[in-house]
Amino acid sequence: MTHAAIGIDKDQPRRAGHPTGRLRLFRIAAAHRRTGRNDLMLGAILAFVAGAMNAGGFLAIGHYTSHMTGIVSSIADNLALGLFGLVGSGIALLISFTLGAACSAILINWARRHARRQQYAYPLALESGLLIAFAGIGAVVSPAAAAPVTAVLLCFVMSLQNATITKISGARIRTTHLTGMITDMGIELGKLAYRALARVLDHPPIVADGRKLSILLPIVGMFFLGGLVGALGFKHLGHAFSLPIAALLLAVASPQLRPRPTAGL
Repeated sequence: MTHAAIGIDKDQPRRAGHPTGRLRLFRIAAAHRRTGRNDLMLGAILAFVAGAMNAGGFLAIGHYTSHMTGIVSSIADNLALGLFGLVGSGIALLISFTLGAACSAILINWARRHARRQQYAYPLALESGLLIAFAGIGAVVSPAAAAPVTAVLLCFVMSLQNATITKISGARIRTTHLTGMITDMGIELGKLAYRALARVLDHPPIVADGRKLSILLPIVGMFFLGGLVGALGFKHLGHAFSLPIAALLLAVASPQLRPRPTAGL
């Protein structure tokens, strides 16, 4: 997966399968020392967040904001149709998404030099604060008036998150869009299917990457679950559905943001 495939270091619980071990793994999901297990834990959490905000955000503002493929295509379509106002809106979303990734890189690289332990907690804490702002805007501004601002905000948030997990995992995990992950799943499933045919045809064996599947399947599943929760949350709570999501992110980031106890105290 990342710096140590499924290795164990001193930050990793000794018995990750035990309930206490899983709780500790949750607490160190944003730790600066990375293992395969806490990469997967953080990836699954962030996929849930992305799915929730993408689906709930669509109901709130009429835009999917977790990926730029549709946005860039719509810019091209609207430019061809002469709808320059919509072209401008699409460019604003694209710029916001780009700035979110840049912000993540700035925070992480600054922290690596000044506050190494917090390098991944800072972007997650900022994302939590921005989701609280999303709820606040929805509470005081009418949905129609809030939509342009919240669309730009959500694009920034999704890119901030995606860049963070990309840097953490060495680009092995993405959490805000599924196209590449589902493509990789299809490739590995195709390898599994070909194994039987290879035996019949006496071809050299093909080895599927079971570990990759064990990473991709939970992340895709958590994105779907998050989408369901986000859609139901917006249906019943409106913009306030983002507050529990913000609390989840803060719970992941906060153990790394707390000062370490001073020796001897």
